[in-house]
Amino acid sequence: MTANDLFPAAHHPPSIIHHPSPLTRRRFLAETSASVAALTVLPSQLVHGTGANSKIAFGLIGCGGRGRWIADLFQKHGGFEGVAVADYFEDQADKAATILNVPAERRFTGLSGYKRLLEQKLDAVVIESPPYFHPEHAAAAVEAGKHVYMAKPIAVDVPGCLTIAEAGKKATTKKLCFIVDFQTRANPHYQEAARLVHEGELGKIISVEANYHCGDPFGNMTPVLRKDPANPEVRLRAWGLDRTLSGDIITEQNIHALDVACWMLDAQPLRAYGTGGKKRDSAGDCCDHFAVIFYYPDDIVVSFNSHQSGFGYDDILCRVYGLKGTVDTHYFGNVMVKAMEVHSDHNVGNLYSTGVTANIATFHDSITKGECANPTVPASVRSNLTTILGRTAAYKNTMVTWDEMIDKKEKFVADLKGLKT
Repeated sequence: MTANDLFPAAHHPPSIIHHPSPLTRRRFLAETSASVAALTVLPSQLVHGTGANSKIAFGLIGCGGRGRWIADLFQKHGGFEGVAVADYFEDQADKAATILNVPAERRFTGLSGYKRLLEQKLDAVVIESPPYFHPEHAAAAVEAGKHVYMAKPIAVDVPGCLTIAEAGKKATTKKLCFIVDFQTRANPHYQEAARLVHEGELGKIISVEANYHCGDPFGNMTPVLRKDPANPEVRLRAWGLDRTLSGDIITEQNIHALDVACWMLDAQPLRAYGTGGKKRDSAGDCCDHFAVIFYYPDDIVVSFNSHQSGFGYDDILCRVYGLKGTVDTHYFGNVMVKAMEVHSDHNVGNLYSTGVTANIATFHDSITKGECANPTVPASVRSNLTTILGRTAAYKNTMVTWDEMIDKKEKFVADLKGLKT
């Protein structure tokens, strides 16, 4: 598992706008046209240093299992070439370098390894480090003039989310592409379902249900951490069990379900009430279950429930209930729309890989065409902040408003003592 250096970044709140009612067809078409017109287009000769017809050179920050898997998909796309890697751990960097055929002199380790990577001649960075480090890595990459492809979640706390919001804006200003890798948003069946909700095919929305149920995704890290829990490098390898490094399970994993809910409603919650805890025998301080009620504009309630333990049931779903119909989405199953005037039911296939492959293709197209509007950034900020609102309410076991959360700007601070720079 991976980690890299932390450096201070300016935290400025993004422009967050409420959309209290579903989109009409006219509003949807108008906003879509405006978005297309607003795309920033680069001259082809300025897309990247080696010319518009050359492969896009990228560096990988975070060389754990998913980082290496993502790097391989970038290579298989055909339009990218991996030229540098950075990870705190040398063994992880070497594994990724073998996949990408990166020479020893462009393999960087330690907490500051990513800084040396950004000094290399490359066009883009792929960020797959633990979520705690995402804001610093992304902000530094944009500052260095690199396009950014980043894993979710974007951050573990409010200041981190606001840093990403600013980095996204700066990327657009600097004519850089910045994409956040949510797989559902890249799937045409999810896209169609969201379009129908926004166009009013479900009628007035009554309520939304979002669930994330699975086993322990970081169970293999428990024996690693228990062997030497006081060792900072062991804690770093077992980052998924650490609340500060991961953002807890509701932010690190459950965000997939809550991101779809935010997408379908095209809004952010006003407040939330929640609870959560830990039942399984695992190391670390992360919860393994949450139950949160989110209150949205127009008196719409999103009921969220998750567990990462137990046996016999696995699903990542979001259901939207309206007066004229229902949307029923499943990450590992079907996306169904059943309304008075439309009915569809499609299997999404292997969304875990096809969604990433589609996002990589979009990233390549955006860079080569110079499309730098970067629409995934504000959407990701909104859904990430929604998970933090639910997490805060659950920790406190009380009602917390969106404005209270934003105003407090609670920051997670990891103990990095004992780690090499």
